[in-house]
Amino acid sequence: MKEQEMSSAKEVFTTSGIPVSPFYVGTPPVSEVETGFKPGTYPFTRGIYPTMYRERVWTMRQYSGFGSAEETNERFRYLLEQGQTGLSVAFDLPTQLGLDADSPRSQGEVGKVGVPVNTLDDMRTLLKDIPLEKVSTSMTINSTAPTLLAMYVAVAQERGVSPDLLRGTTQNDILKEYVARNTYIYHPRASLRLCADLIDYCAKRVPKWYPISVSGYHIREAGANAVQELAFTFANAIEYVRTCLDRGMAVDSFAPRLSFFFACQSDFFEEIAKFRAARRIWANIMKDMFNAQTKESWMLRFHTQTSGESLTAKQPHNNIVRVTLQALAAVLGGTQSLHTNSFDEALCLPTEEAVRIALRTQQILAYESGITGAVDPLGGSYYMEYLTDEIERRVNDEIQKIDGMGGALAAIESGYMQDEIRRSAYDAKLRQDSGDRTVVGLNKFADRETLRFTIHRVDPKAEARQLEKLRAYKSSRDKQRVDHALQDLKSAAGTSANLMPEILEAVKAGATNGEISDIFREVFGEYKPKTSF
Repeated sequence: MKEQEMSSAKEVFTTSGIPVSPFYVGTPPVSEVETGFKPGTYPFTRGIYPTMYRERVWTMRQYSGFGSAEETNERFRYLLEQGQTGLSVAFDLPTQLGLDADSPRSQGEVGKVGVPVNTLDDMRTLLKDIPLEKVSTSMTINSTAPTLLAMYVAVAQERGVSPDLLRGTTQNDILKEYVARNTYIYHPRASLRLCADLIDYCAKRVPKWYPISVSGYHIREAGANAVQELAFTFANAIEYVRTCLDRGMAVDSFAPRLSFFFACQSDFFEEIAKFRAARRIWANIMKDMFNAQTKESWMLRFHTQTSGESLTAKQPHNNIVRVTLQALAAVLGGTQSLHTNSFDEALCLPTEEAVRIALRTQQILAYESGITGAVDPLGGSYYMEYLTDEIERRVNDEIQKIDGMGGALAAIESGYMQDEIRRSAYDAKLRQDSGDRTVVGLNKFADRETLRFTIHRVDPKAEARQLEKLRAYKSSRDKQRVDHALQDLKSAAGTSANLMPEILEAVKAGATNGEISDIFREVFGEYKPKTSF
């Protein structure tokens, strides 16, 4: 009778379609060589450091940027006072697309979803009173990453801070822009060249900086499942490594400064297993595929953000619970840094109250929950080891498939990754609409609710003030020096030389983000994706 009941029970799957049995029995793997059973040892399944959070808790970063450099600097200093341990900069869409505030294409978007940084003056204001030699800064910037890092380095040098003391990350992951996010400017191969220029430059001049954060987050938020998130991210990472090797760089000279950025959604055990599998997969890629020799080159270092896609505008306070669950999974999965979304982000940019709650969520996990006492506390669970192994197998199969297409760039140019993400997103939406996938407060346990909190609104006059600052900046600079620096940059762009030195000189001369990007538009051309209509 019991066997009949079990066989007729409803089948259960993770969000990635991995079948889940009612219970698991067996002997967990214990081989240090095969599974990394001991934390801090290859292939790092249980963590990249032997003691993990017992020695130091993860870096707490809250992604911030809006309105103006002045307002964003005020939010940064507020968060540091509240105990945040690292900065994370959100730039507005014009900045991401290489457009200054005075571009007609920028109208209505200046300062709306991030901070506008058009000039070196903007960067100076953004970083006012921030101790750059002490604080780690993450910049979510891709197409214009070389220019924004050049501005950051220039401000540090003005303050007497040597570039070799700077710590932080530029996202600089251009391939995922063509796959999932769309803030690209130039053709993919030209964009790859700029991406590699930044990696090469940082390896030699800014050695504590992570020049790239290969991002699965946006791939996942666009609709990919957990397996696709890892597979497409690692396929992109392999493309970056090959690009750097083709330039003559030694793999161990740059591999230790490669980093990653993943999403964490609400399928609790699958997400933890995803992070454990990711470490193992990357260690094997670097050791076996690229023959990296050092332990540091094999180690997967990653930042995690809780899922913005999972936040609901209805019953928004439920998002506090979602974020807590996702943050707990990220920490149990061994993340190196973490951003927790604010409960109001489905409605607006976060208020100070909302962002404080999000930060306090991390602090309660770190200092009250007791989860930092043991490294990988779920390691050895029959279920956890099954999920980890199964995710690893499925991800490796997908990576091999993409490699057979000619690699990530070929898979992107053919539209393969984009189509797979769309298909996954559509299937997830169908499950939600049918009720197979429950979203509390949305398709189940819904009720009428009146919002009882303040909505953050960007000052409508922020754009006009940014335009005035930009006009004043342009009128006060040495135009001849700017023109000369931009001409030097254009000449260098026509060669195979690393463009970072010329970009840094152009920034110091007073060239704007938009002007530098326009030089590259002229040399490389703008990318227009193929359409099916």
